[in-house]
Amino acid sequence: MERVYNFSAGPSVIAESVLKKAQAELVNYGDAGMSVMEMSHRSPVYQAIIDETESILRGLLKIPDDYSVLFLQGGASSQFAMIPLNLANGSGKIDLVLTGQWATKACQEASKYCEVNVVGSSKEQNFSCIPALDKSKFNPAADYFYICANNTIYGTRFAELPECGNVPLVADMSSCILSEEINVADYGLIFAGAQKNMGPAGLTVVIIRKDLIGKAREFTPTMFDYAIHDKNGSMYNTPPTFAIYVCKLVLEWLRDEIGGIAAMQEINRKKAAMFYDYLDSSKLFKPTVHGKDRSFMNIPFVTGNEDKDKAFVKAAAAAGFVNLKGHRSVGGMRASIYNAMPVEGVKKLVDFMRAFEKENV
Repeated sequence: MERVYNFSAGPSVIAESVLKKAQAELVNYGDAGMSVMEMSHRSPVYQAIIDETESILRGLLKIPDDYSVLFLQGGASSQFAMIPLNLANGSGKIDLVLTGQWATKACQEASKYCEVNVVGSSKEQNFSCIPALDKSKFNPAADYFYICANNTIYGTRFAELPECGNVPLVADMSSCILSEEINVADYGLIFAGAQKNMGPAGLTVVIIRKDLIGKAREFTPTMFDYAIHDKNGSMYNTPPTFAIYVCKLVLEWLRDEIGGIAAMQEINRKKAAMFYDYLDSSKLFKPTVHGKDRSFMNIPFVTGNEDKDKAFVKAAAAAGFVNLKGHRSVGGMRASIYNAMPVEGVKKLVDFMRAFEKENV
């Protein structure tokens, strides 16, 4: 069977050249005589792999020297607890913008350890936009200011960062990291599950300003203390070795085949514009997000008729366009067009949608 165009929100599409490289090295990595999956994480060969992964990531994102890069497990969801345990150690209060399911879960988890001040919410709008923020509601004594930079389920993104002054900005970038240029120094902490733009599931990357490390609460579990992982080079315990290795391959692909993040950003803008331009002109399919808050990674859309939605998803899958069903909490459809989704894939999907529309309007 030929490879399909995979529009899954995560785990998601990985560049075919990356998969082929991993396949070629699966049984025997270099001259190690074994697979990366088999080798000791304490070996010099694996140490070189994780060091190179961090080095390439630092180069792509231009990560300043006063930031640590941690390769962790537990998924991005574990960070919902890990962040307040390590950072909410001053006033015991944080600011948070409620923009979807993942920000809601982060809010619920943080509430177990600190006081959460919700400074803005788009819940009443079904999370179809980023709420306007009133700076007078910001707490200048907050331990950190939390956002979900890109909302996978609802297809929204922060086009502009909140102006939170000296309060460290914490961002969940699970579904947008490496997709566009950012200034890491604008953030106190960035975290991302790898399974959307960085590789397979099982790895979570944390980029944290070093002055925020080492202040975990006394009752913080050892495995949830950033200082432990930083001190041990992400090897306090066995890290997700194979996921880190594949992440390295993805970063090499982004650097060497794509040309870096600026080039990737241009490609992503092109893909998104192609899709939104069609949706905005369609008589059958309608986008659920409008204006500057539109995500470049996740594009939800509907027909307004559940039966037609189901018929479209079924027909699309038969034609080789898979995982277009919307999240169970919102329904409809969603096309996730992460870095590894080629322009050709988006173009062919739009062509298929045009043909489907012609037959169903």
